[in-house]
Amino acid sequence: MTATSSSAARDDRILLAHGGGGELMRELIRHEILPTLGGGCPPEPGGCGAILADSAVLSDLPPGQIAFTTDSYVVKPLFFPGGDIGRLAVSGTVNDLAVVGASARALSLSFILEEGFPLADFRRVLASVGETAREAGAPVVTGDVKVVERGGADGLFINTAGVGVVPEGVLLGAGRVEPGDAVLLSGPIGNHGVAVLSARQGIAFETTVESDVAPLGELAEAVLTAGGAGVHWMRDPTRGGLAASLAELAEDGGVELTVVESRIPVLAGVRAACELLGLDPLVVANEGKLVALVSADAAEAALSALKRHRLGAQAALIGYVSGRGQGRVVLQTRAGGRRLVELPYGEELPRIC
Repeated sequence: MTATSSSAARDDRILLAHGGGGELMRELIRHEILPTLGGGCPPEPGGCGAILADSAVLSDLPPGQIAFTTDSYVVKPLFFPGGDIGRLAVSGTVNDLAVVGASARALSLSFILEEGFPLADFRRVLASVGETAREAGAPVVTGDVKVVERGGADGLFINTAGVGVVPEGVLLGAGRVEPGDAVLLSGPIGNHGVAVLSARQGIAFETTVESDVAPLGELAEAVLTAGGAGVHWMRDPTRGGLAASLAELAEDGGVELTVVESRIPVLAGVRAACELLGLDPLVVANEGKLVALVSADAAEAALSALKRHRLGAQAALIGYVSGRGQGRVVLQTRAGGRRLVELPYGEELPRIC
């Protein structure tokens, strides 16, 4: 791992000079990063190569196709009810693997730090990364740290990459979706976006809304095990919310989806916040939800599997694929009408992940 660093004995903040690649770099790795993240990687020659080296050598991977993903995280604020940028970075990366049917095997993690960033906050983020990586069963095996001048990074940005393995026989994609497929949702939507917005703007609600940020690997595996070949497509509806995920699916798969608004779970606090702020819960970001398209004959088993998992206790069947060729999503509203659910033009809530 190439890094810049500071030890508590020298300074309580990140300095630009910590990017020199010398003694301070090694101090950060030895005293801050390795004790927190290195424990998730077995010692040589057990599979990760040199712990947190510039490159990791992965061995003993199970049979199947290799899945690879990358992402960046620029959330503001860095700490919010229910999570922080560290938990968000790990969860978001393993979730992108999970929804293509892959089990996460290894992560890379790179920090871009602003000069003057508090070392205490960096330790707090590292601890969250380590805890979430262990929860997800996906060790951080390599990475990097860079420092930029004051004002160049708004505190801290994180870039990640993840490697996973898709078991033989698992094939998911918009092209597999068929008329009659059920639309399953693992739980209430909008929690993450509202939690981050409330922390950013200093808005206090009667009941605190916490982010749903969580790794979804176990949940996705439960759906695949229960639904088998009947599971056709999965997605974690993050930026753009449920609306963006379903609109993209409809366009990519050339199908029409019919979704029933009254079946979509939304917590009372989230609904009240959205009404107050003029937001549609359908477009508000999530970081711990799963939406799946499952054949009609596998839907009951897949839904039951979702509900048995702690992250899917409030799962619901919210709609179905009503036809081919339309490339659209139709919402049956609570008032008894119908409206199109379209892909959002842009981010209503920027810096959300």
